[in-house]
Amino acid sequence: QVQLVESGGGLVQAGGSLRLSCAASGSDSSINAMGWYRQAPGKQRELVVYITNGGNTNYADSVKGRFTISRDNAKNTVYLQMNNLKLEDTAVYYCAARHNFRRDFTSWGQGTQVTVSS
Repeated sequence: QVQLVESGGGLVQAGGSLRLSCAASGSDSSINAMGWYRQAPGKQRELVVYITNGGNTNYADSVKGRFTISRDNAKNTVYLQMNNLKLEDTAVYYCAARHNFRRDFTSWGQGTQVTVSS
């Protein structure tokens, strides 16, 4: 079992930046990818970005050029650097993990709120 804990959300003005962190603990040796999802009010959950153990990344078109995912393996932590934030980035952001032999991301953090204001 793995536990994921997000932090770093908050209130920021449009054009500003935030960095989210996700710390993994527990029996996480089976993880093969880590990612970030978000869910805005009235919207479906959507994938923001993920990174595989091999370092490959996939970004949603809406965040390309503005968001960057990174990992610190020594700290068992994944980060999401968010620059030039827009009003439409407002959402609850969830850290997620994908495990060996599974198609979907099935481990989830509790979520952290990101609110972008004008």
